[in-house]
Formats: sequence, C-alpha cells, structure tokens
Amino acid sequence: MALLGHNGCGKSTQLNILFNNLQSAGKTRLISFPNYESSTGRVVSEYLQGTIPCEGAAGAYAASGFYASDRYASYVTDWKNDYEKGSVIVSGRYTTSNAIYQMTKLPREQWDSFLAWLKDYEYTRLGLPEPDLVLFLDMPIEISQKLLSARYNGDESKKDVHEKDTEYLARSRAAAEYCARTLGWHRIECTADANGAKSMRSVEDINAEILA
Repeated sequence: MALLGHNGCGKSTQLNILFNNLQSAGKTRLISFPNYESSTGRVVSEYLQGTIPCEGAAGAYAASGFYASDRYASYVTDWKNDYEKGSVIVSGRYTTSNAIYQMTKLPREQWDSFLAWLKDYEYTRLGLPEPDLVLFLDMPIEISQKLLSARYNGDESKKDVHEKDTEYLARSRAAAEYCARTLGWHRIECTADANGAKSMRSVEDINAEILA
C-alpha cells in the first residue's frame, strides 16, 4: 500500500496513523522513500539539491533511476523477507512518486509511454512489489506552499529544487490527477470550502476517509 501527496499535506502524520491502525490487525511494516542515509539515497539528495542536473526527457528517466535504485536497495536488504512472509507493507512515497514528479518533464503525449516504461522497469525488471492500493492526498499548490513556508519559518532557502518551483509543482499536480484517473488511485481531498475559501480539513477527518 502506498500513500503519497503534495508537500505539506500532512502525509507523514497520516502515514503513521494508518500504520498504527493496520498494525493492530496483523504484522505490518512501515517504509518510506527516499532513504537519505543510504548510499543510493544520497544520490537522490544531491539531485534534489541541484548538484546533479536532470532536465528534459533524459532527466525524467535518469532521476527515475536514482529513486528506483534507492527503493531496490531498500527492498533487497531490508523488507523483502517480511513482504514474502505476508506482512502488510505501508509505504510513504513509492514508484508512484516517480510517476508524478518525473513525468512532468515530458510532453503530455509521452505520459502513457513513460508510465508503461516505469511499470516495466520497477515492477518487472527490478522485481519491486506493485502496490495493491494507492492513496493520493491532494491539495491546491498555493496552500501547499503556505504550509511549507510555515514549516521552514519563512526561510525559503530551505526548500529543495522542487519545492521552490511553483510552476513545476502545478505541473506535478496535473500529472497526479492524470495518474489517479488512469491508474485507479484513490484521491483524497485535503482541503474543503469554508466561507468561499479553501482550508485544511482536520487530521481526524482526512484519516477517517483513508481508513474507509
């Protein structure tokens, strides 16, 4: 099971609540990506800091490889045995994140071929398990940006190359909506209309929908 969403949407909070609920029903493993402490995760970190440029079509496939390598290393050295013994695996971000954030570097007419390549690469060639359920936490980019700024106490320099690029984030949201429709993800709105404006739903309200 994979849970993903825009930065600032409360993904980590919801992931932990979901894990705790599922853990009471049987053996469950909680994993999250990227793992910045690993050798493969450090490559991802350098990419996010802008040290490794990955622009355009080539960048979409190269950056996907960075993230996929991190997932593969984690799988074969850590949680593969639990998965094969029947544990429920709950993942924060997964191949699904590549589908959203790297696909935006390609023209829309190449999205379907990229998704097909990604599925073949990670699930077939690398042998990573395909999630039975994907939950996508959606929220408007402008609210996401406000929450991120609050998290960093107004220090915009703390944002990574993706968090700073609002045009990229808008494209990512469009890509996420496309993936949710075409791949059968469950989309959960993190905001609700209140007095003519969007405001965050409570943690409990969002969690109730996730559990349902």
